Parts: sequence; structure tokens; C-alpha cells
Amino acid sequence: LLPLMSLVQSHLLQPLECFLFGEDPQAGLEKLQQGSASSQLCGRVFKEGETVYSCRDCAIDPTCVLCMDCFQDSVHKGHRYKMHASSGGGFCDCGDLEAWKTGPCCSKHDPGAPTAMETDECVLEPGLRERAQKLFQVLLRYATDLLVWEESYELAAELQPRVKEDTYYCVLYNDEHHSYDHVIYTLQRSVQCDHSEAHTHTALIDKEGRRAVKRGKLRSCQQAKDLIRSHSEHISLQPLRVEILHSAVMAHQSFAMRLGTWFQQIIGYSVGFRQVFCQVALEPSSEGDQPSLISRLMLHDSRLYKGARKFIHELIFCSLLMETEYKRRFAIEFTKHYKQLQKDYTLDDHERSISITALSVQIFTVPTLARQLIEEGNVIKVIVDTVMELLSEHLDANHRFHFQGYNSDKFFRIQVIFHDLRYILISKPSLWTEELRTQFLEGFRVFLGLLHCMQGMEEVKRQFGQHIEVEPEWEAGFSIQRQLRHILVMFQDWCSSDETVLLLSFRECHRSLMRCNNQPFQSEATDYYMCKHILHVSPYKVSQEPVSIHLPISRALAGLYVQLCYTGAVRRLHEFMDPSCDFTWFAEHPLRCVVLAAQVSAEMWRRNGLSLVSQVYYYHDVKCRDEMYDKDVIMLQIAASKMDPNHFIMLILQRFELFDVFNGSLASKDQELLKQWNRLTEEMLYLLIIIVGERYVPGISHVTKEDVTMREVIHLLCIQPMAHSSLVKGLPENSHETGLETVIPKVATFKKPGVSGHGLYEVKKECLPEFNPFFFHYSKSQHSKAEDAQKKRRTQEGSDKALRPPVPPPFCPAFSSIVHLLCCDILIHILRRVLQRAVEDRATYWTEAMIQRSLHLIGQGLLEEKAQLGASTVEQVTFDFSLKARTIGSEHSKSVFHLLSKMTALPSLEAQKDMIKWTLQMFEMVKCLREKSSPAASMSVEQTKPEEIVPDKDKAERKRKAEAAKLHRQKIMAQMSAMQKNFIESHKMLYDNMPESSQGDCAMELGELCVAVGPQRGSTPAEREVLTCILCQEEQEVQARSPAMVLTACVQRSTVLTQCRGKTLANNETMYPLFMPPDLAVGTHTGSCGHVMHATCWQKYFEAVQNTTRNRLHAELIIDLENGEYMCPLCKSLCNTVVPLIPLEPLTLNYENAELVGQLLTLPRWIQILSARIKGLKSYLLIFRRKYSDSIAEMLVVCATTVHRVGLQTGPNELCPTVPIMSWNTCAFTIQAIENLLQEEDKTLFGSLQNRQLAGLKAVVQFSATQRLKSSQAVIQKHFTDMLGALLPTMSSESTPSILEVDFFHLLVGLVLAIPALYQEEAVDLQPSAVSSAYNHLYILHLVTMAHVVQVLLSSTDDTAVFGGEEGQAERAAVELYAAVSQYVSGSSVADRVRRGVTPFLRCAALFFNCLTGVPPPEELSSTTVTSQGQLEALCSYLALPCDVFQLFQEHRGTVFPLLQRWCGHPAVTKALKGEMQTISYPRKRNRLIELPEDYSALLNQASHFQCPNSTDDERKHPTLCLFCGTILCSQSTCCHSQLDGEEVGACTAHAATCGAGVGMFLRIRECEMVLMASKTRGSTYPAPYLDDYGETDPQLGRGNPLHLCPERYRKLHQLWQQHCILEEIARSLEVVNVMFAFEWQML
Repeated sequence: LLPLMSLVQSHLLQPLECFLFGEDPQAGLEKLQQGSASSQLCGRVFKEGETVYSCRDCAIDPTCVLCMDCFQDSVHKGHRYKMHASSGGGFCDCGDLEAWKTGPCCSKHDPGAPTAMETDECVLEPGLRERAQKLFQVLLRYATDLLVWEESYELAAELQPRVKEDTYYCVLYNDEHHSYDHVIYTLQRSVQCDHSEAHTHTALIDKEGRRAVKRGKLRSCQQAKDLIRSHSEHISLQPLRVEILHSAVMAHQSFAMRLGTWFQQIIGYSVGFRQVFCQVALEPSSEGDQPSLISRLMLHDSRLYKGARKFIHELIFCSLLMETEYKRRFAIEFTKHYKQLQKDYTLDDHERSISITALSVQIFTVPTLARQLIEEGNVIKVIVDTVMELLSEHLDANHRFHFQGYNSDKFFRIQVIFHDLRYILISKPSLWTEELRTQFLEGFRVFLGLLHCMQGMEEVKRQFGQHIEVEPEWEAGFSIQRQLRHILVMFQDWCSSDETVLLLSFRECHRSLMRCNNQPFQSEATDYYMCKHILHVSPYKVSQEPVSIHLPISRALAGLYVQLCYTGAVRRLHEFMDPSCDFTWFAEHPLRCVVLAAQVSAEMWRRNGLSLVSQVYYYHDVKCRDEMYDKDVIMLQIAASKMDPNHFIMLILQRFELFDVFNGSLASKDQELLKQWNRLTEEMLYLLIIIVGERYVPGISHVTKEDVTMREVIHLLCIQPMAHSSLVKGLPENSHETGLETVIPKVATFKKPGVSGHGLYEVKKECLPEFNPFFFHYSKSQHSKAEDAQKKRRTQEGSDKALRPPVPPPFCPAFSSIVHLLCCDILIHILRRVLQRAVEDRATYWTEAMIQRSLHLIGQGLLEEKAQLGASTVEQVTFDFSLKARTIGSEHSKSVFHLLSKMTALPSLEAQKDMIKWTLQMFEMVKCLREKSSPAASMSVEQTKPEEIVPDKDKAERKRKAEAAKLHRQKIMAQMSAMQKNFIESHKMLYDNMPESSQGDCAMELGELCVAVGPQRGSTPAEREVLTCILCQEEQEVQARSPAMVLTACVQRSTVLTQCRGKTLANNETMYPLFMPPDLAVGTHTGSCGHVMHATCWQKYFEAVQNTTRNRLHAELIIDLENGEYMCPLCKSLCNTVVPLIPLEPLTLNYENAELVGQLLTLPRWIQILSARIKGLKSYLLIFRRKYSDSIAEMLVVCATTVHRVGLQTGPNELCPTVPIMSWNTCAFTIQAIENLLQEEDKTLFGSLQNRQLAGLKAVVQFSATQRLKSSQAVIQKHFTDMLGALLPTMSSESTPSILEVDFFHLLVGLVLAIPALYQEEAVDLQPSAVSSAYNHLYILHLVTMAHVVQVLLSSTDDTAVFGGEEGQAERAAVELYAAVSQYVSGSSVADRVRRGVTPFLRCAALFFNCLTGVPPPEELSSTTVTSQGQLEALCSYLALPCDVFQLFQEHRGTVFPLLQRWCGHPAVTKALKGEMQTISYPRKRNRLIELPEDYSALLNQASHFQCPNSTDDERKHPTLCLFCGTILCSQSTCCHSQLDGEEVGACTAHAATCGAGVGMFLRIRECEMVLMASKTRGSTYPAPYLDDYGETDPQLGRGNPLHLCPERYRKLHQLWQQHCILEEIARSLEVVNVMFAFEWQML
């Protein structure tokens, strides 16, 4: 490719550059750059998935964004920013003064001097300018002609090749109808290519938009075209788009595309070139009818393929959008063609991000441009007309929308146009010109035309008799409603910023409403009578007539009226409107809507199916309510403020179809009907509570937007404490989070999250009086939750359970008459009726909810009256609720007050007792205020009775109970004491004969015997272990001859301790598994959850699991049945084997014998005997085994085979000679992992492990010890001899490693567990005697410890010189060294280093011998207060080593020094000392997860600079960070797939195989989530350890708040890894999430 590119450059582009500069391009360019300033705008075009930043403090609107680099260098880094992934196609707004309130430029683009702010004309010298203009004209026309090419066009004569060949290309284009597989299938059938070639073609077609799939003569290309079309038509109804192009045309088109990058390069040289290019692109064509070149390209956009579109969009970005004046001219062109472009887009099948229409966000969001486009091109009208034209097919005969059977894809594309309307209206004007007013009102009028088509659309009529057959379409209407929601608010904002515009738009809206013809009245108005009041209104029954939930014009009118009141323009309303307009009619439709919702809730519309239920749900839901339900309530409040209160309530009764229920003595036997009436009465009372009490709207009362948000937040938090994200979801979108953030601290306290979960806000106590149980935004479930929560809280505080109505803010003057609803005759009548039914206790005629609502209304009335009486004199107050409540009906003792007093005694209203009590107290208080008597005096009697006496009574009761409990306790204690005395009396003998000192002696003996190795070894306590099987719940003692008991266990390969991450064990390493290399590259870990089962129970369970799991969908993702996996029946941990429980043999040593033997059996003598035994082994063939039950023997095999199979990644083979070695290795590695974990967490060696971990460890050690009984003795003896060779060079062979190449703890375990195999001749039992075991263990430990000390010294970095260089006198050097060392035990650095280096080994050995022998360790090892020196001494004494390990060399001088010479003379040691071989230093370094930056944006920055090693294209990548080693990988991308065991896998899977032995822990940087991997097929996502300021994680950066590292969560991840729990975590998460579609983890 490279030579080809250079040819293009030298033959085609170089001449163009020479012509442009008129000289050598390099020289011309240097001259040019001296004179031109760099651009102030950044203009970086975003790729899909790139992280972009927006500043919530400074951005003019949310579409203003910065690229990563500009953000890092800007002031906004310290502000409240948001980050999210770009969908591609936008560009960086750095340097754009109109996008930012402050800090418009980053440090790179800051021009410094203010003069440079102007985008001044950059003057090119006239000749250069003229040449540039000519050249650009020719080239841009050439490129345009070729890109808008049709198949039938002919090349112009001058572009024809000299010899026309018969070579054509069959070109296949991308579309969104056919899937990858369809296209691959079609290509394989049509152009005879194999699968991989077809796959490559398809991938490139998807990426570039088109691809030549065949080259040949015209005829063969035509055949291929026909075949492709016919094959693709079989699969999908549409054929693929295929064209046949001549090779010359293809060549020209390719060159035209290449010119795109050349243009960008040239334009980038100078602002002058950019301006010339813009001028050329925008100048009208000389041919009259043709538009400008850029318009031709735009209008052709939907027919172009992806690659060409990207070319055009990038050209526009780097030229026209970077120059203010040309951007304006381009915007005018864009608006001129807007309708056509959007029509093309709706028919196009490509995504919006690669459509020219996506540029609208770059143009319409610029405030000055938006205003200019409204004034000059009336862009609002253009946009709305476009929508109307595209939706016109959905209009019915009444000119209303009806969306039944709409095309969802096309409909979605039309909805996108609403975004443009939002962009235009984003920033409202501060200055209105006359032209702007005229054009805006014209646009608003057209917009009302759109709303007119929605008013009353999709009416519903109640079904009687049978259920509806076809659910009507409702989603389309609501999706438009949701799009319009913000637009309606923006229009109201624009209107309210200018009084004239507001009044004129109100008049327009009113006229539009008067023109609406939806749901007219079917009959004449009639008179309705109630309580001497007459209502003259037309009858209308929601339950019988058609009704619609869509009333956008009524609601817009309500919104505008509130704005009039808020701005004070309502005083001029009479100039614009006829004052006699009928507000009853305004309220009519919203009231029907509210009644419809009430009837649906009363289950009267059940036969209308789910569509209506869904509509009512969205009507109230936070996504739509502010422009639906809330505005209906406002409209009812407007009507209530204008109408006579009695008439208004009569109208409500009439529409709720309850007029007759409250007017006559209407009785019915129909239970269903009574239930409906009760529900409707509840809903009607609730509506009255809302109309009177919901005043939190700026304009209805004097509140600010902040007060409104504050109240919403309080009520959400009264339901339960919430996370910040839940609060944001519970609030309408346009109350931006910015408003929320100032509010939250005022009303709530923040509780930080723990290691899991998220931070929660709890409402402050002082805000609780504002709680309104009938808050109108509560759903039914929220209402009951909040009520319960608040009652519970009040009970805990010891207050009464009365949930009082809060004191609302007073209404504005225009709405002040609403309060008279509370004291009007009709309402008092309604309340009396409701309460009377309750007092008469006719069960089916009332419900508790009705009473609750009535009490709330009475409470509202009394609070209102109290407020008015407090504000002015009694004579001035016309509000007389309490008087009417006491007098009306009092002659029959049926006034509201009397009825309330009677209700206190009703048992059925126990729950409302406190509320009734509070209401009666309020009556008293208001009465006192009216009578001018001091409320305190008359209230004192009232209040002390219920309020104070009750607590006293409670106190007394509590005191009495406490006394009784105390007496009861004393009585029991006396009884116990008497029984104790009695026992001592009757068993006096026992107590007399006990020697007093015995306890002390015991302790001393135990203290002396805290030794686990050698002749002084303590005895193994004989404990009976009785365990319960978790499956059958039967108990059984663990015994050698009994049926086996087993522990669940999981064996896995592990790199937790590795000293060389990423190294894999080569198969040709002969040493492993016999010798574990000291770098512990890959170990085998066996962990257990500690749950016990009978072996037989486990086998049945395992078979059952296998049978049931096979039938489950995707079960193989959780459990790998082939490899024997199952979930622990109790705790659901992942397991893949069981460890048999083997009892410890009780053992006591005869210390006198041991001492005698010790005098004879010195180390050299022991070595001699051992060598003799090994030599004489051949003659013995008798094999006697210690008897274990068959089931234990069987389980030993099961466990050993799994360890061998998993550890060596081979097939199961129980006869393989390495089986016992792997058992010893897993024992050693598991102990090392546990010791490492305890050391890291700073815990004591003994006593820190949980019981389950300890039980698991003991079982593994005993299993490994017993393992040799299942193998051939000869094999074990050979292993022992080979291992011993590492210590005793006399027995070594060629392949024996040097002491620097062995992990000595693995060696120790192997030698100790294998040595009994040498004792075959003791035919009595296959065990060596207790004494010989003791000495075997002692001397093996001594030898291994000395070898390890030498290993530590050899591999310590700075003192190696002592050994090197004097190979001849190695012996003398060593003697001198150790002589010197032992003198400076305390201070010498060598001694100290050796101590530190040997400690981990000694700690592991102590754990091992403790589990092997059961001898209890000294207390110092389980105490946290002992110093490290003290612990070392305790370790040495427990292991029967001298307190100073160097003394070993003195004790065994004669034996060790010859060995030392041999050890240090090994060629590998010589190599290591010369520095030619890598050695491990001791103590080994501890592995930790990599350090992550505190601020997440630093990681994103790292990811943005990540270059995939295997690809050069700019496609979106998924940079993924390995937390073990810090490598960044390119995941989920075909470019980085590799082969693993003959299977294709993704980069993460391949990396995990080497870095973590198949286990991986990755952070997907752009998605901000973790991925845990355990094998090729298994993985799961996990929350990232980054939290925002609200204590929440942010997967996919959905919320985009700044994120910071949470150290506790990161520590938890570290522990998850160190404790080998990643596998378990994955299995658990997969078990919880029901996997419907398998995710291909191996491709990650």
C-alpha cells in the first residue's frame, strides 16, 4: 500500500500543490505559515465512543462539549463537569465564545491577545488567492460530480481514459435491512468466494458503505448483480443495492475521496485557504438552476454511501463550521433545504449520526444564529411544517392524528425533528426586536396548528358487555407528547420573557382552543339543584361518551395563564381578551381527563384493556405529568378561582357521576356499583384536596422553582431514603440536576456507602412538617409506603399517628378565591354525608380512605381559617369554615363537628383516632381565636387531657413492668444458687480430693510441649469429631473405617503468588511438578467453603445436578459439567471436587526412649541409614496398607485426580506417577497462599482463620498425607529419592536443580509426606514408629531450613560478592561467613536479612506441622501484641529449631559444610552469582492489584491515547485494563483476536490465560465497569471501584458525574483475587442473573 500512496502523492497531488503555491510547495508553505495565526477554535471531530466533557456550571446548554485534551487543559476540570461517550459526528466547542459563560478556551487555544478573538480576514497574496480559488472550484466540482454519480451517467470526455477497456466492477452497497450473515450468505452463493473472504467483504461494506465484490467484463458483472439481488430477495423482502461501475469511474471516485483528506490538509495550513474554500463551496452555480456545490452534496446525502458521507461531513466541519460568517451562510442554506433533507432522512435507512441532518445541532444551538434564522428564515415554522407534512398521512377526517398501524422506524425518524425545535429554543432572547416578535408568533401559531391535530386525538369510549378485541395504538401519541414536553416549557419560557409576546400568544392559544371541536356536548344545558344552589350545565358522562387524554392546547393555555400571573401581565389581559369568556368551558376537558383517570382507578374501564391503563399510568408518571396531569390540575384551579365555589364543586360532582349519590338518599343493592361509588368518592375528595392544597407553582403562589424542587425531594425522601440517581429519576427532567444540588443539602443528610451498595439521602427532621400524605405526585404504592413510613417514625418518636395537613403558602391574588371551596355549602354537605355514613356504620357505604380524605379536607379548612384569623381581625375574615362545620345540621346533632366527636368512639376507625383528636383540637383553637380568649387558657384543659396524661400513664405502665421483670430475675438467680450449693454438698468427695496445684502443673506441661517436630513433640489431642451432613442432616463421627465424610472444594490454578507475571510453564520443564520453581509462576490452590456431606449423599446430589442442569438453558455458562463442577448445596459456592475428611491419629511419644534414640541417631547417622534404606529398597515387595474404608479410598482418588487434572491441565489419569506429587504441591501452595493473605492483612498466624478455612486446610493436609497409600510405593520412593537429591548431592542426578531453582517449602512438604514409604519392611504397619517419624521430620526440617538459609543468602542482591570469585576456597569462605554472621546476630544486616527471608518459610512450616500433627501452637503465635522477634522465637521453638537459625550450622558443622560446598558449586549457582541468571529475592514481593488513579478522567485520558497494536483505522475501540499487570488491551475487536488451544479468542481471554492462569480481572475503561473472567466461556460484569460524589457507581457512564476511586472497594477486589474467590463470584452472579442470551466471553 505504501508505494501506491507515494505514487498518488507524487503523480497526482504534488502537481496540484505546485500549481497552488506557484513554487516548491515546501517553500510556499513556510512563507504562508510565517504570516498566519493559528485557529482559536479546536474543531476536533468526535469518533463514536470517544469521551466528551460538558461543564454544568459554564456551558450555555448541554450540547456544548469539549474533547479530552481541551478539557484537561481548561478551567472546567475543577468545575462540576459531566462526561459521556460521543455517538460520533459532533465536534469540540473549545474556543467558541457563544458556547461558554466562562472559560471558552483551553490553554492551547487561548489566543492570549484579545484582538485575535476576531476571525479576521486572513489576507493571502492576490496571486495565491486567485490560484486557490480556481483550483478549489475545479477540484470541488470534480469531487461533487463524482460523488453524486448515478449508475447511468457517462464520464465527461476529458476524464475518459485514452483506451476504453471492458473492465467493470460489481459494487455492493451497505444497507440496514440485511444482517451480516445475510450478506455473507448472498456473497458466497453469488460470487463464489469462501466464508472468510465474504466476511472480509461484509465487514468492509459495513465500515466504508460499499465494496467492489467482483471485477470483470460487463456481462459477468451483470450476472453477479442479478444473482446478488435474487439471493438477497429470498432472505429479506428488499434486495441489496448493487451497481455496475466502469473501472475508470471507480478510479476517479477513489481519487475524489482521496482529495477529501488533501482538502482538509490544505485548509489546515491557513485561515485564508479555509475562507477561499468556504466561498467556493457556497457560491451559487453559474448554471442558474443548479444550487451551490455544498447544497448539491447535502441534497444527495441520503443516496450516498457511508464513506462519501463521512468525507462530506468532515469537510463541512473543518471549513464552513469553523468560520463565523460562512457558518451563518451555511445555516441559511441548510434551513432553505431543511424540509427536503428531513424527508430524505425519513426514507433513508442509515443512522442519524451519519446523516447530514445531524449537523442541525451544530447550527441551531448557537444563540445568535438561532435568532437570526427565526428572523430571516422563520426556522420554527420550517421545522413544524416539516413535521406536519411528514405526519399528514396519519390525520383522520376530523383533522386529528390517528396512529393505528404506523411504521415505527419512520415514526422514530420523524420524532428526531423535534430535537431541532428544542435546539432552536434552547436559549431565550434577552432582547426582542419587532421582527423577532412577528416571526416567533408566526412560528407559535404554526406550532399550535400541530397541537390542534393532537387535541382530542385517539378518543376512547368505555366498553360495555364484552372485552375490547384489538388493543388500540397509544404509544405513538405518548412518544410525541414526551418529545413536546420540553418544547412546550421552552415556548412558555420564551413567551414569558416579553409581556407583549406573552399576551399575544395567550390570545392565539385561546383562539386555537375555541376552534377545537373535540367531544362536543350531545345535549342542551340543564339545571341541577343541590343545597339551594343551581348549576346550569350540559350533561356529559365520561363513562358513556368518548373522551381523550390528549389535550395539549388546554394545557398550554393553563401554562401561559400561570406565566401571566407570575409576570403580572394578567392585569392587561382584558385589553387582549373578551372578559366574559367562559372558564367553565376551559375546565371541561381537563376535568373529563381527571375523571377518566379516577374511573380507570375504580376499575370501571377494565374491558378497555391494557392500553388505557398504560395511558393513565403515563398521564401521572414523572416522564409526562408536568405537561399533562399537572396542567390539568392548574386548569381546574383557574376555573375554581373564576367560578362560584358551590357551582364548581357541583360541576365536579356532576362529572364524577356522583351528583345523585350526594343529592338524594340513593341506595343500591349492587355491591359492584357501591364499590365504584366509594372509589369515585375517594378520588373526588382527593381532587378537592389537590385543587385547594397544591400551590407550589410559581404564579399560583409566591414560591420559587427551588421551593418546588425542595418539596418534591422532601416527599420522595419521605417514602424511603434514596440514592441520588433515584431522586433524579423521581423528578421531572427539566428541573436540571443543577437545581437539585442546591436543594438536597437543605433538606437531606447524606449517608456514605459501605463496601457495596450506594450512598443514601435521608430527609432532615426539620423538613418533616412539610410532608403531605396526599401529595399529588405520589402513585398509589408510593402514597401507602410514605404513609406507613411516617406513621412508623412518629410512633418511634413517641408522637401521635396523626398525619396533619402541612400549612401551604398563600395563593397569589388571582387564585385567592380558591380557598372558599373549603367553606362552601356543597363541600360541608359532602363532608357531612361522608361522616354520617361512617357514624351509622353502614359498611358498604363508606371506606376508611374516604374518612381519611375528609379529615384532611377539614384540617385544610381549619388551618386556612387559623392563618386568616392570625393575619387580620375577626370582622375582616369572611372564611367561616369552622362556624359552618359547627352549625349546619347541628339541630339534629349532625353537623361536621358533632359527627367527628361521635367518631372518636368508633372501633372501626381506630387507625384515624389520632387524626380525629387533632382535628377536634384545631376546632377548639380556631374557636378561641374567634372569641379572642387566650387560646392557651382554654386549650390547656383540652390538650393536657390527651397529650400529657397519656405519656404519664405509659411511663407508669413501663415502670411497673420493669419492676416485675427485676423481681423475676432475682427469684431465678436465687434458685440457681441453691441448686449449686446442693450439688457441691452431695459431691463433696470430688472437691476434697482435687490437688490444688494440678491446674498449674497442667499448664506448665502443655507449655513445654508446644513443639510439633522432633523428639520433644507434643501429643496429638484425641478429639472425637462428630459432623452433620448438610444434605441428609444425619450426624456421624469421622473415623478411618467409617463411610467417608467429604468437604466441598474447588481446585484452581493460580498466579496469586507469582514472582514473574505472564510467564507460562513450558511443557518441556522436566523439574515441574516434582520441584516447584521458586518464582511460584503457577500453583494449584484447593479452597473449601467448609460444608460437610456424606460421600454417598454428595454422589447422589452430583448426579441429580448433572441431570437437571443439562436441561437448563445456558447452564453450561455457570457450571462446567464436563469438569465435574457443581454448586455447594448450602452456600452456592462453585466447587469441582470433594476432599475426604481423615481423622488425626492420636499419638504420644515415649520421651525417655526418644532421648536415648537421639543420643545415637545424629544427623550424619540418620543420613547414612536413609541412604542404606534407599539402596536396599529393591528387595521388598510386600505391601501392607493402613486400613481405610473403601469409600474414603474412593474419595481420595476423586480428589487427587481432580487436583492432577486441573493443576497440570491434562486429561484425568489416576495412575499417572505425578498424581501424588500434585497432591503435595496443592497442599504446599494452599498453605503459602493462606500465609501470604494473613501476612498481608496483618493477622496472627493462628486463630485468625475462619473455622471453614481452617477445616478446609486441615482436610487438604490430611488428604495429601494419606495420598501415598493410593499410589504404588515404588513410585513414591522414587519421588522421595529424587527430591532428596536436591539436598544431598550424593543422591542427585543430571536433572536435579540447584538450590536456587527450588521452592523449599514445596520440597519440605513432599519429603515429609513421602518418607513413610521407605518403611515397607516393618510388616506390622506401613507407618514408621512414632520416634523415627519424629526424627525424620526433625532432620528433614533442619536440612531444608539450612538449604533455604543458603538460598536466601545466595539470592540476596548486595552480599553475593562474599561467595563469588573464590571458588577454590568456597569452603573456607562459607566457614568464615557463618562464623562472622553468628557473632553479629543482633546487629548485622546479613543476619537480619536472612531472618526476614526465612520467616515466611517458617510460618508456612508451622501451619503445615500444626495441621499434620494437631499439636497446639504456642500462644505467642495467636497474639497480636507479640513483637516480630518474639513471634520468630515462638516459631522456632514450635518447629524445634534453635532460636537463631545460624546455630543449626554450628550444630551440624560436619555434615553441612561438605554439602554447602556441593550446593554452592552447582553450575547454576555460579551463573546466578555472575548475574547471568535471574534469581528470586526473599522474602518474596507481595502481589497487589495495580495502582489506579484517583480521578477517573485520568484513566479515560489514558484510554483516549490508546493505540491498538494491530490496526490503524479510527474505528471505536474498547480499551480494557488488566488489573493484575496494568496492560491495556483492545477488547471485543476482531483486530486483536488470537488462537488459544486451536480456538479463536479475544485479547482479554488470551491475556488472562498467561497473566492469571485463565483468571482475569479487567476494567473496561470507556464503559466504567469491571469484567471478571474465569475461563474461556465464563465471565461476569462487576461494579467498578469508582464512585461519584453521591456514592454511586456509573456503568456505561450513563450519568456522567465525576468519578473517584473508592479505596475500600478496590481493597475488596484485591481480597477477592487473593482469596481465590473470582470463580465463585462469577458463578454467583450468573446464578442470580437469568441468562437468556449467551454472551461470548471468549471473544472479549
